[in-house]
Amino acid sequence: MEEVEVPSYFICPISMQMMKDPVIVSTGITYDRENIERWIFSCKNNACPVTKQELSTKDLTPNHTLRRLIQSWCTLNESHGFERIPTPRQPVEKSQILKLLNEAKSSSSNTIKIKCVEKLRSFAHGSLSNRMILEEGLVVVFLASLIKKNVFDGDINLIEKSLDILCHIDISEIEMKNLMRDEDGNGGFFLDSLMQILKCGSIESKGFAIMLIKSLFNVADPKHLISVTPEFFKEVVHVLRDNKVNSSLQVTKAALKLFVELCPWGRNRIKAVEAGAVSALIELLLEKNERRLCELMLMVLDQLCQCAEGRAELLSHGAGLAIVSKKILRVSHIASDRAVRLLLSISKFSASARVLQEMLQVGVVAKLCLVLQVDSGLKTKERTKEILKLHSRVWRESSCIPPHLLSSYPSTS
Repeated sequence: MEEVEVPSYFICPISMQMMKDPVIVSTGITYDRENIERWIFSCKNNACPVTKQELSTKDLTPNHTLRRLIQSWCTLNESHGFERIPTPRQPVEKSQILKLLNEAKSSSSNTIKIKCVEKLRSFAHGSLSNRMILEEGLVVVFLASLIKKNVFDGDINLIEKSLDILCHIDISEIEMKNLMRDEDGNGGFFLDSLMQILKCGSIESKGFAIMLIKSLFNVADPKHLISVTPEFFKEVVHVLRDNKVNSSLQVTKAALKLFVELCPWGRNRIKAVEAGAVSALIELLLEKNERRLCELMLMVLDQLCQCAEGRAELLSHGAGLAIVSKKILRVSHIASDRAVRLLLSISKFSASARVLQEMLQVGVVAKLCLVLQVDSGLKTKERTKEILKLHSRVWRESSCIPPHLLSSYPSTS
């Protein structure tokens, strides 16, 4: 089949792909809507990518003539594998959002409220410009109020869709801080609602709740971080253990980042350990190989092993030392450094005869010798040498260390 070349004026200058929804910026250049919106709004750029001139307005004008040309060309070349591009929906206007909210607020009918939320959800999933409009209005307050009213005995479907919208829009820091307060400015009714969803919600709503709680804690006062209850840690661990939720990398990462945010505060490390976080993380490490996920898991384990309870839990797990050692030099420099930091905590504060023997048997000591031979961070190598020197009398003469690695074993002098 003869190959057909796409006309150059159909190509977006940013993505170098054929445009689906061509729009004109104030400098007169045409771009694909999705690409130029990301350039302007997500990347915070205020200049035209081609001319480098400052954009006098962020308004985007649809290039209907070019879109029709692209659609006609695709239809003519359908036999060459080009599908006709559907006519895009026009971005939502602020007046439409306000009308929807007013109708829902003034009605006592749950059906009207559900239709409003469904419409808002379709807008949120539609385009970046739609999400920008949703962020500017009173949508966040409206949805938070709906969730609060329905969280105990209301419509589960309504809660899920409301949470979905909130997770898809970029809520401002001011809005987040407002959500952390109750009507009297003291508590955090929305946070309480999300905690209730973690306990009793559906699998999907628990995932959304985790992501929102993580965003709320990013702007929270330290008093909120210190006062997190043991029950909360248990619910987050349940989310990590749940295979269905766990299939979402976004949810799992949000849960791990929550631990990273919370564990340095007060007795939160002990609360997390008592909730079963250590064993849950070890089991996740055994299953997952995604780079950022492994880095976060080792980061949390390192934090938890700063307390005696965390070290005891890791050492009581049959695969604890082995999986931490296995991730060294296999994931990234960050993961290796976190794993070595964790092993240094074990070596300094929990190095019984049994533990030292296990570190030999599962290959921890051999892996540490290997770290000294390869390109790894300076701090990582320094920590590695410290571990090996601490227990040189036990490990140096062991047959468990391969002969070719013995030369790497640091001198105690």
